[in-house]
Amino acid sequence: MFLSGADVVFLLASLIKAVAVAVTVLVLVPGSVTAERRLSAWIQDRLGPNRVGIPFTNIRLFGLGQALADAAKFLLKEQFVPASVNKFYFNLAPILAMVPALVTVAVIPFSPGFDLRPIASWIAPHLGWDTSTVEAFQISGVIANLDIGLLFVFAVISLSVYGIVLAGWASNSKYPFLGGIRSSAQIISYEIAMGASVVPVFLVTGSLNLGKIVDYQIQHGWLAFPSLSGGIWGILLGLCLAFSFLVFLIASFAETNRLPFDLPEAETELVGGYHTEYSGMRFALFFLGEYAAMVSASAIMVTVFLGGWSLPLPWFNGQTMPEAVFGFALPGWLAGQAMPWWFGFLSVGVFLAKILFFIALFIVIRWTLPRFKYDQLMSLGWKVFIPMAFVNIFIVAALVLLRGPSV
Repeated sequence: MFLSGADVVFLLASLIKAVAVAVTVLVLVPGSVTAERRLSAWIQDRLGPNRVGIPFTNIRLFGLGQALADAAKFLLKEQFVPASVNKFYFNLAPILAMVPALVTVAVIPFSPGFDLRPIASWIAPHLGWDTSTVEAFQISGVIANLDIGLLFVFAVISLSVYGIVLAGWASNSKYPFLGGIRSSAQIISYEIAMGASVVPVFLVTGSLNLGKIVDYQIQHGWLAFPSLSGGIWGILLGLCLAFSFLVFLIASFAETNRLPFDLPEAETELVGGYHTEYSGMRFALFFLGEYAAMVSASAIMVTVFLGGWSLPLPWFNGQTMPEAVFGFALPGWLAGQAMPWWFGFLSVGVFLAKILFFIALFIVIRWTLPRFKYDQLMSLGWKVFIPMAFVNIFIVAALVLLRGPSV
């Protein structure tokens, strides 16, 4: 059975989106590493990497080539495997640590969509496309639009702990084993608080579809900021949702093993934690997995609490642009326009800018706060965040029942 033109367009669009998203995450990872080195140097009043640039020239590019040099080092370094390890699980662990972060972003909407029908209509007469093929060029801004997208995200995120636990156990060494045990306890503990923090979002928006959650925020405002509309009930509901965002943010630091919750690696105590026995590309996969998890966690927070790709501007809430802004007349290609064909690409830039904000926050927190002790970490999770997150659920449920779902 031959595919129709519309089916071919859908398959190609899905493939292009999947490749583009994966490449973007993989580019953000070394970019985050470089940014962390520069920011940490600025915080500690030192220079940081500023030498590596274009080989065989004096062009240093402010040290931006350091990430490429690290990648070359990981690729060329000896793949040493200790004789005492369980080789199958030893090799499997880095893959399990990396893949969940990449799979998670498949259900995150990064744009309202790409309406390329004007371009397709112009090309159609030359290629003999029919109307259905042209209409297929209205492409969605998500790889997989699942009605249970939020549930899928948590299901996939929970798989990352297996990579860390397997690395600690398969290494057959005490320091990696302690790191793996710490990580499993930490992630399980804070995953409960993280999951409980998004239940109020579901209660208010009435959907687990991430695209519909973004649409709700376009109409009612971002969930991370308390709403001042709707009277006392609306304000209380907004405060509860802002608290959910705070719990989710803190739990994200624990889920990604970032300071002040980096107990599974704790170099001063466990040498390197669960990846002590790893080298070469196997170690690089753990390294990439941590930063990819940081990118995916940032993308989830942006989508669920900060309006995703939206901004409080006419285009971003479905209205037409005004003729003038603050007394200044807008040009013809802006005035009176309602989501032109290139708007989808602009919204992707907005979405990435929000992600970069959270990545910068992850970096700054790492280099400004000390590490928790392990008993403090567990007490904070089980005695503070989990009870408060569940109390927050009951409060939001009562407020929704009394006031209704509108913020």
